[in-house]
Amino acid sequence: MILKYCACEHIEELQQILELQQRNLPKNISEKEKSKEGFVTVSHDLELLEKMNKTYPHTIVKDKNKVVGYALSMHPVFGNKIAVLRPMFKEINSILPSGKKYIVMGQICIAKAYRGKGIFRKLYQTMWQAVKNDFDCIITEVDATNLRSLEAHYAIGFQSLKIYNSGGTQWHLIEMK
Repeated sequence: MILKYCACEHIEELQQILELQQRNLPKNISEKEKSKEGFVTVSHDLELLEKMNKTYPHTIVKDKNKVVGYALSMHPVFGNKIAVLRPMFKEINSILPSGKKYIVMGQICIAKAYRGKGIFRKLYQTMWQAVKNDFDCIITEVDATNLRSLEAHYAIGFQSLKIYNSGGTQWHLIEMK
């Protein structure tokens, strides 16, 4: 297995991101798997994913020509594009110091067969290397019930900014510098 970490460049890679995303939405996995493996919350469409990628490329990991993991880059200009994420951007803007530049990691996911191999950490390291000259930090939020994701984020150095409730869900707003 030779993994390649890189920026997303092709429409086929975006389509593979969407396929991986669909396989990990709560509606497509059991409660047991959701608890053990984690899940993704947002279902993107190809048009928005492509616009986000053109603004700031997503970070992907490929095994040969297959996308097996991704970290989506969501520039704040997209803050109103996904309803479930609007409250996150409102919270970010209410607590960040004026002038602090950030990018949101809009979602991270690793194919089940590739989990537990350090890919999560390496995706974030690769993303940080790509954005650190333009942004002060990477911010994301995690559903409080997604314990695997929360533990993984805190293990690689994310720090809590705020815990808040929105849409009946408790969210952990976190950042990495």
